[in-house]
Amino acid sequence: MTSELVVGAGCFWCSEAAYGLIRGVVSIIPGYAGGTTPNPSYEQVCTGATGHAEVVRLEYDPGQVPIEDLLDVFLMIHDPTSLNRQGNDVGTQYRSILLYSNEEDRPRIEAYLAKAQQNYRRPIVTEVKKLEVFYPAEEYHRNYFKLHPKEAYCQVVIAPKIKKVIRQVSVGP
Repeated sequence: MTSELVVGAGCFWCSEAAYGLIRGVVSIIPGYAGGTTPNPSYEQVCTGATGHAEVVRLEYDPGQVPIEDLLDVFLMIHDPTSLNRQGNDVGTQYRSILLYSNEEDRPRIEAYLAKAQQNYRRPIVTEVKKLEVFYPAEEYHRNYFKLHPKEAYCQVVIAPKIKKVIRQVSVGP
């Protein structure tokens, strides 16, 4: 049996690449969630007017990877104290957000973030809420880092996050 968690940690290309390394993650789909516009396009989400964040929907095996390990990666790949911004990616579409499907996950997520707060000087601004609806992103966003590893954004922004995850987490199939 698998579980689901939707993670917004800035650009979804980064999140997809990082979570793709984690043992126990069965599938990763980049998309949009947390807003009000139905079936938004990437161009619409980029305006910030839809209320959606760039996210990845993770399907994972909790017997292989507990939600807390997924949250470790979440904190590793972005700054949860940065409101509506990750590096040069600015706007509500890049906000820090965790969307759960299973109501039992909410207290685990909140407890995890409360404990993690002691490692940060500024308040964690990660939004935690129940997933209402997830919209898959356009096909060209899937496996972006794998398909475009030499692009400047991939080299400058994504690759260092991947290296960090590889150094700090048990990765592999």
